[in-house]
Amino acid sequence: MDRVNQSQTPIIDALEKWVVKSHAPFYTPGHKRGAGMNSSLIDRWGADVLKWDLPELPGLDNLHAPTGIVAAAQALAADAFGAQQTWFLVNGSTAGVIAAILATCGMGEKIILPRNMHSSAIAGVIHAGAVPIFIEPEYDRELDIAHSIAPSAIKCALEQHPDTKAVMVVYPTYYGACGDLAAIAEIVHSYQIPLLVDEAHGAHLGFHADLPPAALSVGADLTVQSTHKLLGALTQSAMLHVNSSRIDVERVSRSLRLLQTTSPSYLLLASLDAARQQMALHGEELMVKTIELANIARARIDRIDGLSTLKLDRPTPGWKYLDPTRLTVTVTGLNLTGFEADEILTNLAETHHQVGFGIVAELPSIRHLTFIISLGNTIADIDRLVAGLTQLASNYDSHSERLRQRHRQLDLTSIAPPTHIVTEMAITPRQADRGYHISVPFDRAIGKISAESICPYPPGIPVLIPGEIITPLALSYLRQILDLGGEIGGCSDPTLEIIRIVVDRT
Repeated sequence: MDRVNQSQTPIIDALEKWVVKSHAPFYTPGHKRGAGMNSSLIDRWGADVLKWDLPELPGLDNLHAPTGIVAAAQALAADAFGAQQTWFLVNGSTAGVIAAILATCGMGEKIILPRNMHSSAIAGVIHAGAVPIFIEPEYDRELDIAHSIAPSAIKCALEQHPDTKAVMVVYPTYYGACGDLAAIAEIVHSYQIPLLVDEAHGAHLGFHADLPPAALSVGADLTVQSTHKLLGALTQSAMLHVNSSRIDVERVSRSLRLLQTTSPSYLLLASLDAARQQMALHGEELMVKTIELANIARARIDRIDGLSTLKLDRPTPGWKYLDPTRLTVTVTGLNLTGFEADEILTNLAETHHQVGFGIVAELPSIRHLTFIISLGNTIADIDRLVAGLTQLASNYDSHSERLRQRHRQLDLTSIAPPTHIVTEMAITPRQADRGYHISVPFDRAIGKISAESICPYPPGIPVLIPGEIITPLALSYLRQILDLGGEIGGCSDPTLEIIRIVVDRT
């Protein structure tokens, strides 16, 4: 079979023809190739990029029924990422995750999910009217981190619910942990149902042998990747890949037509085209550099007193691989929470309390800071990160005056991990979403049915989802997260003064 010419960029090439073509624009968008754009934005962005913001003009294509350049670009992406068919997403991985559930589950049908699934999966369950069967991911008490799910947990859930229509897992997790997906796929396929993978943080996998294997390469039937998170695409651009006859590709297309805009940004589509070409031609060498930077950072940070980095010392059923480009630093040895350390590092202003270092993490959590190292980072970034963490440790080590002035010792042992908050589903998420809602004070919500998906964000892991009974433990955990400096998303009141509940109107 002839090799595909991955140097092609069909979307970029077609757009360029329109950019240089002299014509009077009587079509959307209203800024008319930048001429009507606010000058303050033109001065910051430059006029040239606005000429590329074009709609579906003649010679371009239709994202929802592609036959031209979008179809060609998606075919190239399928080849590059090892899929039978690929769809470009301009509404982020969220649209892809929802579409995956809509394409495999109907009203009242069961889908097995880990509890640390992203909130977009809950949205998919609501849209489909499916019944979620949650299983607990493997939880590391020492690290206070939820990993992937063990194959045995999948097997047990399927034995109890043999009528399940699909299984969806997260691979890798926000912390870069990857479970034994090959073993999970074998179990799932023995029930003749598809394995869906939220691979939002794994678009780079498969381009270097030292990275965990890509989901499609070890048996996933469908994966959704946030191309923008780890590769060189614009924010909000993603891909959905299918590699199995267990997936009805027409149902996928129909689902995406329901979810995606009819006016897709060609800037996003062009960036997907470019990101695919870049990885197809240079992916391995780019990952060599990225992994090297991550290893340098990890080695240097581990030499800083009071700090340590996450490493896969003991593989477990729920943690077989660790993405080396995901750097998680434990900061509690400095008597700081991850939220406090993040604020200090991010703050550029120098005050009498602290010195800011201009370092922005991807994810602060109770005990850790997680940093994404990608093909866009440089050794200068690593030097700055290490310098900032070194200064942080110097200011907050166990003998520092600054620590003594804090007049407290960090005590996190009483905080229950979110994966161990047991909740009971009273009604389905769709019934809760479609029900009658009222707002009640936070402390009066115990025993009521949640109408909201309430979760610390990022990474968007719900503590409560619509249809579940609100428990004292769930409310206590959410309050503690707020008190420690975290943020709560997915609900109408992020301060949690009030919570929306489902009530019976009869």
